[in-house]
Amino acid sequence: MTAAKPILLAEDNPRDAELALAAMEEEHISDKVVLCHDGAEVLDYLYCRGQFKSRLKGNPAVVFLDLKMPKVNGLEVLRTIKSDLSLRPIPVVMLTSSREEKDLAESYALGANAYVVKPVEFHQFLTAVRELGTFWGVINEPPPEGSASTN
Repeated sequence: MTAAKPILLAEDNPRDAELALAAMEEEHISDKVVLCHDGAEVLDYLYCRGQFKSRLKGNPAVVFLDLKMPKVNGLEVLRTIKSDLSLRPIPVVMLTSSREEKDLAESYALGANAYVVKPVEFHQFLTAVRELGTFWGVINEPPPEGSASTN
């Protein structure tokens, strides 16, 4: 297994971001989390631009992507990721409060790997994020760097 890749968390709600980080801290993976507050920051991270221009190159293990974010919404970020051969292999988990069928359908049509509705109840939210972080950030083996998916 190679060195641990970061988990990219895209969340504009400060409370949800804080809870997600706390949940991942319980699993000792919060040090791997990079928090982006809007879709533009996510794209800057992925393309090593702006505040992320000097970061180590390489894709994250997973992107946890909120659907409704400022600047660039989650669906546009997902569309960009899945249309770029170098980014396409990155697993993208939509982590959102939207239960709208059109959001669910469009997310999967654009190539989302999973669609998780954020539980409203505090402990359920912590459990969901903890389990997602553990699976995608620790258990799942991400594709090797430079591999291009054909899906």
